[in-house]
Amino acid sequence: MSALHHTHAETAVYTHGHHESVLRSHTWRTAANSAAYLLGSLRPHQRILDVGCGPGTITADLAALVPDGHVTGVDRAPEILDRARAMAAGRGLDNVSFAVADAHALDHPDDTFDVVHAHQVLQHVGDPVRALREMRRVCRPGGVVAVRDSDYAAMTWYPHVPGLDDWLDLYRRVARSNGGEPDAGRRLKSWAREAGFSEVTASAGTWCYSTPEERAWWSELWADRTVASAYAERATASGHADHKQLAAVAAAWREWGRAEDGWFVVLHGELLCRA
Repeated sequence: MSALHHTHAETAVYTHGHHESVLRSHTWRTAANSAAYLLGSLRPHQRILDVGCGPGTITADLAALVPDGHVTGVDRAPEILDRARAMAAGRGLDNVSFAVADAHALDHPDDTFDVVHAHQVLQHVGDPVRALREMRRVCRPGGVVAVRDSDYAAMTWYPHVPGLDDWLDLYRRVARSNGGEPDAGRRLKSWAREAGFSEVTASAGTWCYSTPEERAWWSELWADRTVASAYAERATASGHADHKQLAAVAAAWREWGRAEDGWFVVLHGELLCRA
């Protein structure tokens, strides 16, 4: 997921890391499938900050939508920004730039941007209210802060595969032990109000995986992530699971992926906050 790494004592460790199985998911994301709630607010001349931009696929889409403006993508991980720069260059975009930054202390003056956007970031930071205050600070008066986060407890699927219940329980425990909040989607409005926003438009969005191709892609990336990513390392190092348990969860994902009537929905909370 697009997210920041942090080193502050009060901040979280990014649960997923940047294993290939994670980037497989991150690079699938577009403005259309991950930021549709924001697109009606965009204007060609705007300056946009994309916080926790990851490999930059959404960032590049935003840049294409503001041809007379500029988009700055920031992330805590320098290595992922190299990938983002290469991708933007490959698309011929000259109105986008990338920099290392911390969501809790953005390196920009007050009132710099027309739009500040963060996709799947607040669930991974140690102090989401502080991050939202920073996003509000660098957004000009009348501008928009747009955030979207999934809500793991609200994810649902069919058919019932017991091992996926184990996956959900394990993921939520590991994410919380890393300092994050996996059920962030339902909390966004509360966090925004605490951060000082008074004009907040809340909505919800989904990703749905059901076709044979979607099931294969979603199940395999989670099966691989469960046994081979930074998430797997943190699950075992923290004592939440052993390798046998992780292998069982990966097998459950593949079992679900083979189900012809398989259906999986990811629920997201979304906010447009007027600065």
